[in-house]
Amino acid sequence: MTLRRSARLSAVTTSVQPTIQAKKISRAQPRNGVTKARKPSTKGKQAKNVVLEQTLAEATLSTTAKADPAKQEPNNIFDPFRTDRSISRLHSTPPPLDRPVEPHRTNATLLTPRGSSLVAYPPGIEDASPSKTGRPRPTATTGTLLEKAVAHLIATDPRLEPVIKQHPCPLFSPEGLAEEVDPFRSLVVSIIGQQVSGAAAKSIRDKFVALFHSKDEENSGKQFPTPEEIIQCDIATLRTAGLSQRKAEYIHGLSQKFARGELSARMLLNASDEELVEKLTAVRGLGKWSVEMFACFALKRIDVFSTGDLGVQ
Repeated sequence: MTLRRSARLSAVTTSVQPTIQAKKISRAQPRNGVTKARKPSTKGKQAKNVVLEQTLAEATLSTTAKADPAKQEPNNIFDPFRTDRSISRLHSTPPPLDRPVEPHRTNATLLTPRGSSLVAYPPGIEDASPSKTGRPRPTATTGTLLEKAVAHLIATDPRLEPVIKQHPCPLFSPEGLAEEVDPFRSLVVSIIGQQVSGAAAKSIRDKFVALFHSKDEENSGKQFPTPEEIIQCDIATLRTAGLSQRKAEYIHGLSQKFARGELSARMLLNASDEELVEKLTAVRGLGKWSVEMFACFALKRIDVFSTGDLGVQ
């Protein structure tokens, strides 16, 4: 009798346990058997647009990369491509070492939308009076700018010397200063790259450029659109490249300022650091951090210390 009773109890316990587990599972699931997906933890329409923008762009890029992985490019949100003229010159002749430069002015060679190049201190103007040029006299050359900056940092804090030697700075080397930069393209690309990964930014940028060219043209030969071309394009069309509503508006507004002459390569050459921040932060979509990064990495202004950067903080 004892054996039979224990056998019956064990059988009841075994049959009850799956029932309890089933009830727990059923509580976790909706009654109709359909599990609802959790909503992404984003706040507001802008965050949703950013998530959607990045997802679509990365999906497109992953398909392209599988087809041709050799076409992947390094991520640089300010000037991802050197011009053909810049590449040919850098490969054929050594970079100039005697071009006058000044830490508080633009040291890069800037390209205008029409293809001409400008520098802050053309040859022969280094001895001109600041009252005539509107700029301070240059204090270095492309061959000595980085050397002087490194010497100043080491003299200020000798502990920086091993760090500087371990991480050389190609940006302000003679080769880096010889690169030609299109400031309009750099600013547009920086807006495209806001809040998305480098891979997503590249995909959106390629589709953005393709809007202004025929499908038969190869990607490598497509020129970046001019400000005038962009303002002729409506916001809805710009968004088909994968841009959010806000980014399309930012790029359209930036293009209008360049087309009207409020912003230009010459202004970016002549403006002081303070004037540069004031002019560019007046553009929707460009905050102080974006302008400081543009000043350093695109315009090659050497006296930039972004206290708002998370890496610095």
